[in-house]
Order: sequence, then C-alpha cells, then structure tokens
Amino acid sequence: MNKEELYNLSFQLILHSGNARSLAMEAIFAAKEKNFTRAFEKLAEADIEITSAHVYQTQLIHAEAAGESFEIPIILIHAQDHLMTGMTMKDLARELVEVRQEMNQ
Repeated sequence: MNKEELYNLSFQLILHSGNARSLAMEAIFAAKEKNFTRAFEKLAEADIEITSAHVYQTQLIHAEAAGESFEIPIILIHAQDHLMTGMTMKDLARELVEVRQEMNQ
C-alpha cells in the first residue's frame, strides 16, 4: 500500500467515524426531546457508519497480515483516534437513549 492509498484510507476512516459521532449526538438530542423513534434511527445510521469505517480499517489490517509493510503517516493515527471516539460515542449514546427512554416510561 503506497502513501496515497494510506492517506485515502485514513480520510475514509475519518469521514465515516465523524459521521457516526455526529449521528450519535443527534440520537442523544432526539432522546432529550423524547423522540425515541428518531433517536434509535440515528443510532442505526451510526452503526452503518462505524461498519463502513471498519471496512477501511480491515483493508489495512489485511494488508499488514499479508506481509505488506508501510510507514504509518500521522493522519492514519489521527483516523484511528476518530474511529475509537466514534465507537465510544455511539455506545455511550445508545446507553443514554435507553436510560432516557426508561425514565420516560
């Protein structure tokens, strides 16, 4: 994998992870407004974005597992941070939405 491919992969990770984080926040805001249908829709959309991000991450893992070696650019490290933040936010948002839903019942 060349440097350009690593950059493209990194930007895709950032894109999908950032989308997941934003959707998770939208889910929290919807739950705050007691719109639980919308909240769970946003969480489902966030799941799709995280899955998309994982596709790109898996490409990198497979390349390395196949014996390919490459220099890791800082942008890829940044992209991994975005992915972990997006995943954490999505999981936390799900918990917050469920708690708000329980409190509303």
